[in-house]
Amino acid sequence: MSGTFITFEGIDGSGKSTQLRLLAKYLAEAGCEVVLTREPGGTPVGIRLRGALLDAHEEVDPLTELLVFAADRAQHVRRVLRPAIEAGKVIISDRYADATVAYQGAGRGFSPELIAEIVQLATEGLKPDLTVLFDLSVEESAARTSRRSDGKHKGDRLDAEASDFHVRVRDAYLALARAEPDRVKIVETNRPAEETHKRVKEIIIPFLKSRGHLVEVEANHA
Repeated sequence: MSGTFITFEGIDGSGKSTQLRLLAKYLAEAGCEVVLTREPGGTPVGIRLRGALLDAHEEVDPLTELLVFAADRAQHVRRVLRPAIEAGKVIISDRYADATVAYQGAGRGFSPELIAEIVQLATEGLKPDLTVLFDLSVEESAARTSRRSDGKHKGDRLDAEASDFHVRVRDAYLALARAEPDRVKIVETNRPAEETHKRVKEIIIPFLKSRGHLVEVEANHA
């Protein structure tokens, strides 16, 4: 059985990381082995790159940012994603190539042609089987980010970008969902986390079952 590659995407503060943890717990209890990973930072090399990329005190040129994210992704694809897929596992990644389209493409203003070329080079054509896009307004995103940090710091370097940057990023994500509705499923997160988790399960569980995973779910969660 071939593996299944799922990604969680969304602007900062959208709740995707919380939902990743909730889903991972549910799947583990269902007897489904899952590989949880993230970008940037899904490999030992990536962890070091993540620190440099997201340091709020470090100025990073936009082109450098684009290329370092691509380097992180190339390592991730070759060392984590492809081996797990070939082993027939379920992989869920907190961000992947769609983030580059949104953040470096729309956010930083790089051309779609350049972004497509860089993404293809880094991913070697590997696309997710399913993407869950966690969506909420930029205003609520900023409020959540502020509450999360208790107002004591501004979060990472991308968190600190101006509101119009995050508007462009969100718009790009929504455009991706319109362009690829079979792959990208939108989940609105302006609701309690447990309600969002229920909606995520409604999307993920039937999809995994259709691909031969989660055979023990009904027995474990009757």
